[in-house]
Amino acid sequence: MISIPEFALVALVGISGSGKSTFAERHFAGSVLSADHFRYLVAGDENDQTASSDAFDSLYHVADKRLAARRMTVIDATNVQQHARTAVLTAAKKQHALPVAIVLDVDEDICWERTQARPDRSFGRPVLKRQRRDLRRAIRTLAKEGFRRVFVLSSPEEIDAATVTLEPLWTDKTDLTGPFDIIGDVHGCFDELVTLLGELGYVLTHEDGRVVGAHHPEGRTAVFVGDLVDRGPDSPGVLRLVMGMVESGDALCVPGNHEDKLARKLRGRDVKVAHGLAETLEQLSGESAEFRARVLRFIDGLVSHLCLDGGNLVVSHAGLKERLQGRASARVRAFCLYGETTGETDEYGLPVRHPWAREYRGRAMVVYGHTPTPEPEWINNTICLDTGVVFGGRLTALRYPSKELVSVPATRVHYEPVRPLTPVVEARELLSVAEVTGRRTVDTSYGRVTIPAEQNAAALEVWSRFALDPSLVPWLPPTMAPCSTSSVDGYLEHPAEALADALADQAGMVMCQEKHMGSRAVAYVHRDGSGSLYTRTGRSFFGPEETSALLGRIATAATGLFDELASDWLLLDGELLPWTAKALGLVKEQYAAVGAAALGVLPAAVSAVSDAVARTGAGTDLLTGLRERHANALAYRDAYRAYVGGKVTYAPFMVLASEGAAHHGRDHGWHMQKADDLVASDPSLFTPTRRIVVDPASPADVARATDWWLALTETGGEGMGDGKGEGMVVKPYAGLVRNGRRMAQPGIKCRGREYLRIIYGPDYTRHLDELRDRRLGRKRGLAMREYALGLEALDRLAAGEPGWRVHEAVFGILALESEGVDPRL
Repeated sequence: MISIPEFALVALVGISGSGKSTFAERHFAGSVLSADHFRYLVAGDENDQTASSDAFDSLYHVADKRLAARRMTVIDATNVQQHARTAVLTAAKKQHALPVAIVLDVDEDICWERTQARPDRSFGRPVLKRQRRDLRRAIRTLAKEGFRRVFVLSSPEEIDAATVTLEPLWTDKTDLTGPFDIIGDVHGCFDELVTLLGELGYVLTHEDGRVVGAHHPEGRTAVFVGDLVDRGPDSPGVLRLVMGMVESGDALCVPGNHEDKLARKLRGRDVKVAHGLAETLEQLSGESAEFRARVLRFIDGLVSHLCLDGGNLVVSHAGLKERLQGRASARVRAFCLYGETTGETDEYGLPVRHPWAREYRGRAMVVYGHTPTPEPEWINNTICLDTGVVFGGRLTALRYPSKELVSVPATRVHYEPVRPLTPVVEARELLSVAEVTGRRTVDTSYGRVTIPAEQNAAALEVWSRFALDPSLVPWLPPTMAPCSTSSVDGYLEHPAEALADALADQAGMVMCQEKHMGSRAVAYVHRDGSGSLYTRTGRSFFGPEETSALLGRIATAATGLFDELASDWLLLDGELLPWTAKALGLVKEQYAAVGAAALGVLPAAVSAVSDAVARTGAGTDLLTGLRERHANALAYRDAYRAYVGGKVTYAPFMVLASEGAAHHGRDHGWHMQKADDLVASDPSLFTPTRRIVVDPASPADVARATDWWLALTETGGEGMGDGKGEGMVVKPYAGLVRNGRRMAQPGIKCRGREYLRIIYGPDYTRHLDELRDRRLGRKRGLAMREYALGLEALDRLAAGEPGWRVHEAVFGILALESEGVDPRL
């Protein structure tokens, strides 16, 4: 039986006619790269030896791509010459794949007989003799060349009977899901380890008065990040305890650089005795030879790193870059043991380490130690648990998956550090320019969203010039789709169509919310009043002083909400009023200019034509049209003037997220109740949002919603204010509604007739037939893609994911906003 790792680069070695292609297709279908096939692709003839150089260039290019994606790859070529095998080993080394050789050592006569039976083979027997000679040399040297496993099949019968089994790499423990207690560098601090295990709930096992193991009553598994030994007072005690836990299945362990050095010394290698190794050797001298041999076997059995919990967790002593995870090579092991250095040394003579964690973008959480810090250091999706217990700091454990940190203090300073423990320097975990250029695809829990390169470029321009620091913009509002175009006389949008859209969307009961004539505003506010108040493109509404004052008032009013949600921050969605708080320039430069021009000309035109009609009796149709246009111009002026002026207020309508929780799964009744609580706390700052709940399948409810909307937007009827409402938004009452893989629109806007006059122009009601051809499909698709990104951003924010992960989705929303859709929709 041939047993090979599930991720490997396999070289088939054998002369022509030995059956390599048949063997490859039988055992590795879908993973084979054939030299003959690449000759055909390059030259149109798989036997054209003059094309071999280009063919192999292409073959190894494809092999590199497959290996980069961690896919099993098989090279089907003779590979009897050393330079050919060197190419295999080079490709494997580059992508940290295990190189495996499978030799088909078939008798030359059999191979020649097969070759003669193939009319496409034109070479003579001397070629086979030369290949056979090279093969005999290769069999003796394959292991020395670097192939980690070599299998030799010596006859057609043995080849036919062979079976191939794929086995996980030793580092692959993805089937183990925990829960885990990951423990940082112990460095011989036995007493502190015992205390920490007690804090974590482990029960110690004793034998002959010594602690020889520990287990957790709830079945938790301890995971040690290495550096169990050196510097501390009792490295043998730590080893005895940890080895016992590993042997009983109560713990896992990866090696640290100190274990690696100790093992080399125990084997009799020439090792510099420094950095605490002398203390460990002295302590081990009091132990039996059998114990020392057990220690060596234990260290030799440790693998470079562990991939756990379906690949969501990686434990390595010095950390591990994403592209090295789940791979095997000397370089991978060296990184796991020692990390990556810049080649420089600091003022203490110690190597300067490359800050790999600041560039980490992997899906898996990486937990490591190696570099002591005063406190556990979260950077991106990684955490360092070495908190310097041997230097008088603490011994720290991370409970997984809850991410709870548990630590105990050192009993004393056991070893004076060469370099003082440096405090954690906060890392900026944001996207780099390279990560927001070109065509990008963002995978979300709500579907995959692709963003074209040109839209990323547009978003980068906006963000770099106008927007706030990305850390202050954890979410952006998605665009909102308008309702289907109305066929009701005199209306472009109408509640009947909005509610019919919700019904078709299977939204269930809906909440119709007043759509304030303001500017969409997101409030990211902390208990201390810090944070941001920004527009739907990430720009601050006001300067620092006014923003600080507003956020301070919001934070004071939200004291009860902070307490209820057990959070130090809130993310609120709402409208900032009045509209001119942001759009005053637009009113002055565009709307007022149009109104002034129309009313500067039309009254005189009406007067002149009226006089002409009186004198001649002709031109009555022209006069009627001018009077209608004059009335429309007055209505247009009144429409935008209605929203000018007034004090600044905020109308919240959704609590998007708080510490540890995204709230898009709550119904809108809950959200609006929290908004009402804020209004009650500070009615001079917060504006209430009127709403009704209706069943879109009920004709009576549709009629009731229509009357409500008409009163809100046109008549200003009893209890409904002055008719200044922009319109309404129809939202699924349940919040996020999913029908299989499809989501319902989160909000469908239905705007009032006079508000649409501002959008489409004074005389838009004269051209409704032309305007009704609005083609809303693209806008609705855009709304759903932005909605998916927004939900993903909130989920990542609530889960405490790295800033770059949150900003990836947020930046995508801004990029999609540059899509060329009619801005009036």
